[in-house]
Amino acid sequence: MEDLTDVELRTLQLLAQKKAGEAVAFVNIAAARTLSDRGLAVRSHEGWDITSLGTSELARRADPPSETPPPRDPCGRPGAG
Repeated sequence: MEDLTDVELRTLQLLAQKKAGEAVAFVNIAAARTLSDRGLAVRSHEGWDITSLGTSELARRADPPSETPPPRDPCGRPGAG
């Protein structure tokens, strides 16, 4: 879903923070409605919540893990520093 606006992406990030138990500011209602239409968020008793599809979308957009292997110690043992 490359066509999320900056406001929609930020709203999705806020909903993920909310799900993680963090206190978040108010979310943009228009963006939340659009996310809901796309299945990325749902309306709940507590306002708006991220869906599993929304969580997957954020994970997809996250930076990939580093390809750099852990450092080796002088004796050649992996992972030692």
